[in-house]
Amino acid sequence: MLRELSRVALVGRTLDDVLTDITRIAASGIPGAEATSITLLRNDKAFTAAYHGEMALAADELQYEKGYGPCMDAGRGGVLLRVDDMDDEERWPDYVANVRAATGVRSSLSVPLPYQGVSIGALNNYSSEVAAFASPESLKAGLEVAEVVAVAVANADAHWQLGEQARNMRIAIDSRAVIEQAKGVLMAQRHVDAEQAFEILREASQRYNRKLREIAQGIVEGTQPR
Repeated sequence: MLRELSRVALVGRTLDDVLTDITRIAASGIPGAEATSITLLRNDKAFTAAYHGEMALAADELQYEKGYGPCMDAGRGGVLLRVDDMDDEERWPDYVANVRAATGVRSSLSVPLPYQGVSIGALNNYSSEVAAFASPESLKAGLEVAEVVAVAVANADAHWQLGEQARNMRIAIDSRAVIEQAKGVLMAQRHVDAEQAFEILREASQRYNRKLREIAQGIVEGTQPR
């Protein structure tokens, strides 16, 4: 399983594609798992980012509907949660009262996803058998997969942040260019220096409660032939 996980490409792919590959490998590599999913948390809102096996998706969504459950609590609290028998479980009464009949799940293993000291979600494993994840091998494999998921999510977040920084830099450069153009127009039209031209732009921005760039853009466009 670790060899397969190491071959999952993280660069140049969407996070959905990467996590779909990981859940497929986990479902076949974690002892006891019949279905696997990945729950991510964004602004305390939980959603299934990827899954392998309809059982996993159905069990996840039942927890989202109830507002709690092992996968949500593992993701929020950063704790590993194992359920050996849904019929005997008492921690989530509404969830366990319905999950077996609705999804066929009898036992589960939810592993938190560690990322920079906080939990960002959980790796969820489900089985129709009792105590399917009671072995040390299941726990070890679950922890290993959770680390890979966290790396994939961190890689995607870092890529998004770099994209946002580049976009903001382009906006800043474009804004500066149009402001310089507007200053040049004002200097020519009103016979003022660069500092005075900028002061005219600033005062107009305050007077009309508009961004400096918008005022500058209007001045530049006003000089264009129609």
